[in-house]
Amino acid sequence: MEKHEWKKKEKNLYQPKTKPEIIDIPSFNFFTIEGKGNPNDDSFANYIGVLYSLSYAVKMSYKKGIEPKGFYDYAVYPLEGFWDLTDEGRKKWTEGIIDKNELLFKIMIRQPDFVDEVYAKFILEEVKKNKPHALLNDVRFEEIEEGKVVQMLHVGSYDSESESFQLMENFAKDKGFERLDKTHKEIYLSDARKVEAEKLKTVLRFKVK
Repeated sequence: MEKHEWKKKEKNLYQPKTKPEIIDIPSFNFFTIEGKGNPNDDSFANYIGVLYSLSYAVKMSYKKGIEPKGFYDYAVYPLEGFWDLTDEGRKKWTEGIIDKNELLFKIMIRQPDFVDEVYAKFILEEVKKNKPHALLNDVRFEEIEEGKVVQMLHVGSYDSESESFQLMENFAKDKGFERLDKTHKEIYLSDARKVEAEKLKTVLRFKVK
């Protein structure tokens, strides 16, 4: 069976253009974990680590003979995250101060459609035994539907994303849509440890009505 490559098969979701567009995002299943703080801190890597531990446990399950019904080979999906600010962070933001220590995040990795709640729980218990980490207790498996969003590909540093968000807000307004809230989604197509800041590729989204 042909390997499912999200970069090729789901370009509308993961390979948008560098200009805003409106798209409807259906529901998908994710391993998720929530937290607060600066994503540049070393501790943030632990949150990412537990999500990848689970995701690769699912992908490699066939080698252990524990793959779920309907399993097919696929490329592990990229890291994604919803970002918001605490009340204190919002106050500072209105004053022109961006305090990354006041960031709230919910990061996640999408799972193939053959992964259901029962199998996700099984994998979670397996990883707890084989690669124990306290943060695994905070991981959830949930279905998320983003619905109607404005999205675009941002190329460059994370710190320059505000320029792209301004383009997206202007586009939404011109099309007669309104941004629902200040929460936004980011999908990380580049490894920031290996790619220069000006070449980073990140899908940006926010919900509209």
